[in-house]
Amino acid sequence: MRRWNGWGEESTSVALPEQGAAFLAARIGAGRPLPDASLDSVLARVPASRLPPHPLWATAADDRLRHARGQSLPDWLAMRSGDFGVFPDAVAYPETATQIRELLALASAQDLSLIVYGGGTSVAGHITPQAGDRPVLTVSLARMNRLLELDQSSQIATFGPGANGPQVESELRAHGFTLGHFPQSWELSTLGGWVASRSSGQQSLRYGRIEQLFAGGTLETFAGPLQIPTFPASSAGPDLREMVLGSEGRFGILSEVKVRVSRLPAQEHFHAVFLPSWPQALDAVRELAQARVPLSMLRLSSAIETETQLALAGHPRQIAWLEKYLGWRGAAQGKCMLTFGVTGNPRQNAASLQQAKKLLRQAGGVFTGTLLGRKWAQSRFRFPYLRETLWQAGYAVDTLETATDWSNVDHLLHRIEASLRGGPGGEPIHVFTHLSHAYGEGSSLYTTYVFRAAGSYADTLARWHTLKQAASRTIVEHGGTISHQHGVGRDHAPYLPVEKGALGIAALQALASHFDPERRLNPGVLLQP
Repeated sequence: MRRWNGWGEESTSVALPEQGAAFLAARIGAGRPLPDASLDSVLARVPASRLPPHPLWATAADDRLRHARGQSLPDWLAMRSGDFGVFPDAVAYPETATQIRELLALASAQDLSLIVYGGGTSVAGHITPQAGDRPVLTVSLARMNRLLELDQSSQIATFGPGANGPQVESELRAHGFTLGHFPQSWELSTLGGWVASRSSGQQSLRYGRIEQLFAGGTLETFAGPLQIPTFPASSAGPDLREMVLGSEGRFGILSEVKVRVSRLPAQEHFHAVFLPSWPQALDAVRELAQARVPLSMLRLSSAIETETQLALAGHPRQIAWLEKYLGWRGAAQGKCMLTFGVTGNPRQNAASLQQAKKLLRQAGGVFTGTLLGRKWAQSRFRFPYLRETLWQAGYAVDTLETATDWSNVDHLLHRIEASLRGGPGGEPIHVFTHLSHAYGEGSSLYTTYVFRAAGSYADTLARWHTLKQAASRTIVEHGGTISHQHGVGRDHAPYLPVEKGALGIAALQALASHFDPERRLNPGVLLQP
């Protein structure tokens, strides 16, 4: 059973090691837990639905509560406090494209707003209902989750848009294939959501971001179905896939998604190497990316993130020995951990590893084998569960991400972290960053910040607003995209015009008006009114 007020499955938890708790307390002070509302008390606050009964939707309080919020920090605080704000009036669970079309027709006939719901993992305010005169119908695609077709010759798979990561991979692996798209939200997020938000998986260096994997499909709109055929390449005008990628439910609802898949690799290993300093590490990752060394992943942690990861890892005796060894090898204070993947057949992997080792050793890298890499791979989808553990200890955790050119990476990283460290009211904030996706021309930056919960939910939310706004302004004013992998939603929409420009925003508004002239689909998401 999924948690109704947090991340993931109720049966899964990640403990905070004793030394990890001491580490955080030393840096930002002891946590101050806030009381959580009970499920029964929140269910009692769900108002009567404004929609009449219908075979295509459910109006029960539990359905509406479980589809009312995503996983942004404001969503988290709303769920933990029990103050959800607005609930959808009903939740629909279509199973076919025909039923989606019927829901669109009902929305026009009954003057409804529709919110498209995938896995509920949005961290940018995509799926939160807003107050208004129109009843709100949330459309969950969870039942449209099957593999519909697999063209093994062309290596194109057709899925329902509600298939989550485990469903996609289990269906494909049964036939010897993989999509290779592994965002940290993989166990919960969905294929349709990845397309709609332009998602990036942890191994995009090998498999590509979702825009490289998305081959075509069908978008159900108020103007009719938009069929996007699959071609290996085409010069026949603008690519219609780009109208769907990143559209965040504003233009229509995906009813099927066609993706490019790959044969399962024969071998895969993740390695950890420590570099003596951030400048050396940054240069090494840039050189690896620009030399196109065939790796599947490059993930570089800053010195503070490296220190934090080792403190939260547990096993203090083994970590002490590791620190001693690294210091002896010249990677002591200020060291940065790089985790990289080699994926393919054994001969290819051996050649890739040899290339990577040669370059990284020239940068002073100290290799530690595959043990830390295996530990990372085993736990990579469990990291979001630490949010629950830290919340119980009285800490709030949030992340933000961007991307910029190599010439600006270091400057932007330091600007973002500085904007967060100066917390409101002098409150100390623990901030650290890693580069999660490397490209020839630049890199993504993924920043995590941890702060103590304030004396109340309202004050904690106000603290987040101050931090989020400061960091978002810093990003767009210093050459970063407002989102590299999480999308725009409502939280980032105010900053999108800086990136797209007035003419670009007008073009997107025109597309939204063409497909949804009455602004019923996800109003306020991506494009502000």
